[in-house]
Amino acid sequence: MLTLYTSGYKVRKRRVEDAVMWFIQKYLPRHHIAIEVLHRGLRREQSYGYCSVSGDIYRPREFLIEIDPKLDLELYTKTIIHELIHLRQWVKGLLKERRGKMYYKNINCDDLDYWEQPHEIEAHSLEQMYYEDYLTDTQQSL
Repeated sequence: MLTLYTSGYKVRKRRVEDAVMWFIQKYLPRHHIAIEVLHRGLRREQSYGYCSVSGDIYRPREFLIEIDPKLDLELYTKTIIHELIHLRQWVKGLLKERRGKMYYKNINCDDLDYWEQPHEIEAHSLEQMYYEDYLTDTQQSL
């Protein structure tokens, strides 16, 4: 079961809803998950999006995804998928927080550069394939 709250208008809101529903049905169909998607400018932070746990950190099922609404639709969709990959890492227990530090498969990621963090490497390596699957499965076009 999925609970989804999202800000945004028209195309962006529909794209978020479609992408989240597709992803959860395909990759986490048996989990009860609550997701809030917040659109806000992230350029000052030099980021396209974030995924964070907003509920219990032990068995996370409540998440906040923040995304920059000014991205072109292709990058916007890939960013949603990228953040949903992180959400799945949290749900599956691959990505954890212990004593204020982030771990991926028991590797401390806090001291690693962004591009060297294993959970980011995985998300970047999967996002294009998942994006293409999303377009095919939902018969979306850009």
